[in-house]
Amino acid sequence: MDFRDTPSEAALREEVRQWLRDNLPAGWGTTVFEPAEEAARFAFRLDWEKRLHRGGWSGIAWPKEYGGRDASPVEQAIFLEEMARADAPDSVNIIGRNLTGPTLMAHGSTAQKDRFLPAILSGEEVWCQGFSEPNSGSDLASVRTRATLDGDAYLVNGQKIWTSFAQYAQWCILLARTDAAAVKHRGLSFLLVDMRTPGITIRPLVQITGESEFSEVFFDDVRVPAENLVGELNQGWKIAMTTLQFERGPEEALPRQVRFHRDLDRLFHLAATTTRAGKPVSADPVVRQKLAATFIDLEVMRLTGLRGLSRLAKGQELGQESSFAKLYWSHMYQRLLETAIEVAGADSALAPGDADAPADGFYSHRFLQSRAMTIYSGTSEIQRNIIAERVLGMPR
Repeated sequence: MDFRDTPSEAALREEVRQWLRDNLPAGWGTTVFEPAEEAARFAFRLDWEKRLHRGGWSGIAWPKEYGGRDASPVEQAIFLEEMARADAPDSVNIIGRNLTGPTLMAHGSTAQKDRFLPAILSGEEVWCQGFSEPNSGSDLASVRTRATLDGDAYLVNGQKIWTSFAQYAQWCILLARTDAAAVKHRGLSFLLVDMRTPGITIRPLVQITGESEFSEVFFDDVRVPAENLVGELNQGWKIAMTTLQFERGPEEALPRQVRFHRDLDRLFHLAATTTRAGKPVSADPVVRQKLAATFIDLEVMRLTGLRGLSRLAKGQELGQESSFAKLYWSHMYQRLLETAIEVAGADSALAPGDADAPADGFYSHRFLQSRAMTIYSGTSEIQRNIIAERVLGMPR
């Protein structure tokens, strides 16, 4: 594989860099940062997404007929890498742009595409994902939320959990059971639900970090117009599998690796400037070995992402490689942060905002956040099962 950009790819990379220089706030990352308060931070990130749309950078991998640039996987990866390198604000409508939009392009009616795709791309409507339930997280086929046809609408009753940005979202992609007599996945349907509909209760869940990025959502006789059924009745499992295939990919893993590398560089500095027993922590041979191992881990992550991207660029299917990539990076980043906690020592217990917190509490906060990485986007246990059964051919 040739790791160098082609002339057109190099031009795109420079175009993205120039646009970011022109549009990120002056002093970004040095004197200007995101708001600390959660709701204000969400509003800041949403405003950034709208700016991306005005600049022609929102959903660049979408087909041109739907407002995108029809960008190749390599072009999308370049864009996302440069966003990560500039530490641009994170996306808040990733469910809408990366999951809902492509799913509607594949399975939605013409009316659904016309109604929802433009508002997703512009950031005017934020989406959340109503798949997981209590006791139905990894076993998605066991969903118990019910949707019963009542005239020209479905009456939805049930509960969803771990619903990211539900408290801010206007719409939800919902997987619900429409045939209780069918075997598991054969009785599910895929609905588009307006989160402002009467009967919906949203309760933000406070995480170990003190933030509330996701919520539990209750549906009590919520009327969903029948026209909001995507695809055919009881064919929701097939559509949900389409949605999930967009959740993990090498074009997303590569920019994540860029962000992880920036965190490691910052950790190198912390290890060199933190002293213990009169010596820099970086002089400890055990710590040095762990830092070196993390650097190697990141290089493996980068090369694995490039291998997957190469397959996509050649028109080949990614297959189950995405399961390996997700399993690898989620544990690797946890190890990086465990090393950071070791470097910071007892002071790692200090929270962001404490004047004595190492690296302004960055690593202690990320350490707590990272505990979820081996759960979301497919638990490590499920990824190992997929690899064992579908890649290695081991028995169930």
